[in-house]
Amino acid sequence: MKYILQAPYRLNTTVKLPASKSISNRALIIHALEGGHQCPDNLSDCDDTKVIIRALQENPHEIDIMASGTAMRFMTAYLATTDSGEHILTGTERMKHRPIGVLVDALRRLGAEIDYMGETGYPPLRIRGRQLAGGSIEVPGDISSQFISALVIAGPAMTNGMELRLTDGVISRPYIDLTLCTMRDFGAEVDWTGPDTIVVKPTPYRQTPYIIENDWSAASYWYEILAFNHDSDSHIQLEGLMDGSRQGDSVVRYLFSLLGVKTTFQTTETGVPTTVSLKRTPVRVPRLEYSFINQPDLAQTFVVTCALLNIPFHFKGLSTLRIKETDRIEALIKEMRKLGYIILSNADNDLIWSGDRCTPDPHPVIDTYEDHRMAMSFAPAAIFFPGLAINHPHVVTKSYPLFWEHLRQAGYQIEETT
Repeated sequence: MKYILQAPYRLNTTVKLPASKSISNRALIIHALEGGHQCPDNLSDCDDTKVIIRALQENPHEIDIMASGTAMRFMTAYLATTDSGEHILTGTERMKHRPIGVLVDALRRLGAEIDYMGETGYPPLRIRGRQLAGGSIEVPGDISSQFISALVIAGPAMTNGMELRLTDGVISRPYIDLTLCTMRDFGAEVDWTGPDTIVVKPTPYRQTPYIIENDWSAASYWYEILAFNHDSDSHIQLEGLMDGSRQGDSVVRYLFSLLGVKTTFQTTETGVPTTVSLKRTPVRVPRLEYSFINQPDLAQTFVVTCALLNIPFHFKGLSTLRIKETDRIEALIKEMRKLGYIILSNADNDLIWSGDRCTPDPHPVIDTYEDHRMAMSFAPAAIFFPGLAINHPHVVTKSYPLFWEHLRQAGYQIEETT
C-alpha cells in the first residue's frame, strides 16, 4: 500500500501532538518498578509504548516487542533486575540485527542471568529475573543512550544502587538527562557526579501523579511543513508542549528559527503544557552546519528540509543512524536522489549536501524501510512534488499513529493505492 499526497496552498491548523514516547516509555518502566500503583497520565498511544504496556500487564513468557528498540533495551534491564521469572525477549527480523551486547554485558557484570538464543550480541534473549546487588561498572557512552537509560532506570531496584562510568564520550546526553529527571520525579536519588559518571542510590521509587508532555520529535514535521509552505499568512498551532522542555528534540524550535519559522508559546510557565504558534519569517541562513549527536532523531527532518529549501548543509554526530529502524544514512542518500538531490556521506558518517543535483524521478515513490521517521520527514516534500508517493505509510504508528489524519485535517489530500 502507498499514499499519494497533495499539499494545500495555505495552512491554518491546530494539531494535538502525540504524547512523548520517550517520556512515556521511561515513566512506564519506573511506574512498574515503583509497584504499579498510579499509571502516568497522557501516555503515548504509539506502537513502542503499547508493546511495553502489553508486556507489563500481561507478563507473557515470550515477549515480542516488534520493532521497538526502546522497549527491547528497557525491558531487558527491567526483566533482568526484577524477580519476574524467566522470559524470552524477541522482536522483528530487523530487531534481531540491532546490537544489544553492550547492555547485556553490563547487566551480566551486575549479576544478571541473560543468554543469547541466536547470534551473540543480538536478540532474542532468554532472561531470568532476580534482584541484583548493583555496584560499579563501566560502559561505552558512544553507542546508544538507551543502553545507559535502561541501566540507570533499574538502578534504584538494586540492593546497593549503581555507579555507572561512561567511556569513549557520551552521545545523546539530553536523552540521559531526560531519564534522570524522570527518575527524580518519582523520588529516585540519581545524578551526574562528574562529566562521565552517574550515581544511582538504592532509594526506591515512590508513587506520584505524573503527566506526560507531548512530543517535540513529532512537532518537527509540522515545522518542516510550515517552512515549505508558500503562503506567508499560513500558521500552525501545536498543543501540549512546554517551554524549557526536558526533551532533547525541543532544540527543533531554535534550529527552525534559522530556517524561517518563528515559535511563540502561549505561556512560558515552567512545567506547564501549552500551545505553540508557528509562523513563517523571511530570514533563512545560507548554509547550516550542526552536530546531531544529542538529537539524532531530527536528522531526517533537517536533511529533507535543508535540501528542498536549497540550503547546503554538513550534519555530524550521526553514527547511531546506522543502527536505527533502518540504516538511516543509506536510506536518506537513496531516497533524496529520487527527489534530485545528491547527498554524500564520509567515513565519519556525516551527511553533506553542497548543492549538487541530479534528475529527479518523474513520479517519485519514497520507500520507508519500516522506519516511521522516513515516512514523516519525506511527506512534507509533497509541497514541492505534487503527487509524491509514500510506500508503506502505516509505519507512522510506531510513534505518531494519527499523523496522516492530522495531515488531512490540515488540508492535505491523501489517496490510498496499491
